[in-house]
Amino acid sequence: MVKKRAYRWSASCSAYLAAGVVAAALAVVPQSASADEGGVSFWVPGFFGSLAAAPLQPGFAMTSMYYHTSVSASASVARAREIEVRRLTATIAANVSADLDANADLGFFIPSYTFEPKVLGGQLTFSLLVPYGRNHVSVDATLNAALLVGPFVLTGSRHYSISDATTGFGDLIPQASLRWNAGVNNYMIYATGDIPTGDYDPTRLANIGLGHGALDGGFGYTYFNPQTGNELSAVAGFTYNYENPDTNYQNGTDFHLDWGTSKFLTKQFQIGLVGYLYDQVSCDSGTGDRVGCFESRVTSVGAQLGYIVPMGAVQAYFNLKAYKEFESEHRPEGWNVWLTLNLSPAASTPPPATTPRHMYTK
Repeated sequence: MVKKRAYRWSASCSAYLAAGVVAAALAVVPQSASADEGGVSFWVPGFFGSLAAAPLQPGFAMTSMYYHTSVSASASVARAREIEVRRLTATIAANVSADLDANADLGFFIPSYTFEPKVLGGQLTFSLLVPYGRNHVSVDATLNAALLVGPFVLTGSRHYSISDATTGFGDLIPQASLRWNAGVNNYMIYATGDIPTGDYDPTRLANIGLGHGALDGGFGYTYFNPQTGNELSAVAGFTYNYENPDTNYQNGTDFHLDWGTSKFLTKQFQIGLVGYLYDQVSCDSGTGDRVGCFESRVTSVGAQLGYIVPMGAVQAYFNLKAYKEFESEHRPEGWNVWLTLNLSPAASTPPPATTPRHMYTK
């Protein structure tokens, strides 16, 4: 019985590695069209997920991710994108009916380090997200116009399509987090920010970088029972955006909630659900804001699969997540997929139980 308990706890430590997929790599990826200025936000919903607040193995870890998103929007989002790149004025855009389609394929290189000594009683981790990929955006629109000539009103329309694609590096994203463990309950706080070093041009429809800085922080909780394999996680945070110096546009403050629930059917195989809520809680502003408040919102649910592969001193974790969005407002809506490989130090194995020696006396 003692050996079985030690074995299951070792498996749970392996399961904790899943947190590295989401927690070591911050949920801040340049996205093709999501919210705020021209449809682009700092926070990408869905990055945090299952085991987000669970402990990590001390030492260096490396996470590689592939992210694909495909979204579309009409009306205000498409017009706002054209106004942003100065293809239309706000007055003319009022007479435009338009549709926007965006697709992005991005890869991420995320080194991280988890310290073994405790800091404020918790586990400290630093990581850096380096994105590279391709972003494609297209707008299909019809301009409707009316001209008053004497007693007559002359009307007409013109259809046009524009598209743009960019390949390059995104902004650098550093992150720091602290985690605390208390039995089946795990807690996390994190802080991160955007360093606007990525490929960005204010006159392009498609960008990889944001063009402005941002600060983000929040709190996470994970319930994980290593005896049953049941898990539930949630991470909530807020993003403060600095003004874009190229456009004099400042995005509003964003609230985000990512969640995941899963069960380890074996010591290696994980299955579950994921989801997120994204809600802009204050209006956009700045002298360059020509579209008004433009608060955005979106909800999503999806599914996930995970698999742990022991490799001696190193442990690999594969994770696949897929989301479908709905109930969007002032924001494109669609679907996205995350494929992640995390390599980290393997969980330590408890020492074998020993049989106490009997004492003999004469």
